[in-house]
Amino acid sequence: MQTILARVGRKFRQGSLEFRAQDGSAWTLGHSEPRAILRLNDPAALLGMLLNPQLRVPEGYMDGAWEPADGDLLRVLEVAMRMRASAQTGGFARWAGNVLARVGEFNNPLRSRHNVHHHYDLDESFYADFLDRDLHYSCAYFREPGMDLEAAQQAKCAHIAAKLDLKPGARVLDIGCGWGSLALYLARNFDVQVTGITLSEEQHKVAQRRAAERRLGDRVEFRLQDYRDTRGQYDAIVSVGMFEHVGRPQYPTFFRQVHDLLAPQGTALLHTIGRSTPPAGGNPWIRKHIFPGGYIPSASEIMTAVEPQELILNDLEVWRLHYAETLAEWNRRFQARRAHYAATLGERFCRMWEFYLLVSEAGFRWGDLLVFHAQLTRSRERLPLTRDYLYRGETPPSSTVRQLPLRRRG
Repeated sequence: MQTILARVGRKFRQGSLEFRAQDGSAWTLGHSEPRAILRLNDPAALLGMLLNPQLRVPEGYMDGAWEPADGDLLRVLEVAMRMRASAQTGGFARWAGNVLARVGEFNNPLRSRHNVHHHYDLDESFYADFLDRDLHYSCAYFREPGMDLEAAQQAKCAHIAAKLDLKPGARVLDIGCGWGSLALYLARNFDVQVTGITLSEEQHKVAQRRAAERRLGDRVEFRLQDYRDTRGQYDAIVSVGMFEHVGRPQYPTFFRQVHDLLAPQGTALLHTIGRSTPPAGGNPWIRKHIFPGGYIPSASEIMTAVEPQELILNDLEVWRLHYAETLAEWNRRFQARRAHYAATLGERFCRMWEFYLLVSEAGFRWGDLLVFHAQLTRSRERLPLTRDYLYRGETPPSSTVRQLPLRRRG
């Protein structure tokens, strides 16, 4: 086994992972810093992890086949990310993975509903245990040092609202509205009419309940609806954390819908996870266990789909470490309730969920993940000539309950 690992390890210019079995046997992949040690509870799993690391390593963790020797899973993932980034690999494997991934992204309406059900139709109380109080399940915006999660999510909403340049009475469409958090924020603070659409029955039910509780039913409508079936004209369109589920074959349809639904003097804002590297196939474990049918786009893929639709890119903002900080806080809150979910949903589920949160954080800290804010219009005269209006339009955060130290590792 060490001979195989040594041969494979030649392609890594940085990092090493040591695997230690309970009988004292040890094997090492890689040959330099940084280093991490994995305790193998099932040495037989090592070969599968080596042959298909992107799928079998996280599944091995879910099954208890391995664990960090010092309990620090994020450290293991940091080393793995740095090793992967330093790897000298040929283009064929990347090309083949890209082709195979695209096949799984043909998300017709029926498949899209199935994909959404897989992740988002868990009971609201589960998400409420680790999200902020307003249930924003997307990247927060840590505009100022020391912001807590609640304040950073409100700052994100204010920043998005400024980019939409809303006027009283504007008709707003929220594509992928989740539990209604952003739609309710816009309706409450900007005197606009918001239509939120989702494919999740659980999210739709919760969003409707929250609108009634806040007495915003006259300003917000939530629909259980596919974006492809939406009709009408809107002064503003916003989509936060939904584009990752569209799939590349549907990109032209998505942006054609944005064009057709957006009023001639309207503004659209796409908030999506993206990558800083060229197009690739994505992570097979994430597609299998977390987000079936999903894909993280490069900026070039977004613009290739936008440009033929007569939409103008007015502004492209890149958020780097904001999502890493968001995920770190989500995991802290999840860990506080982990024992409860181990008892109710099982240890394997908890291992899956914490791996998802931490591998995502690692991807933003040491990998190629970013958040893109693409501001689109149909008219080049729609918005002011400079970006100053974006910051004048932001409102102060409404909460500073607890300060979060920014995590800096590696």
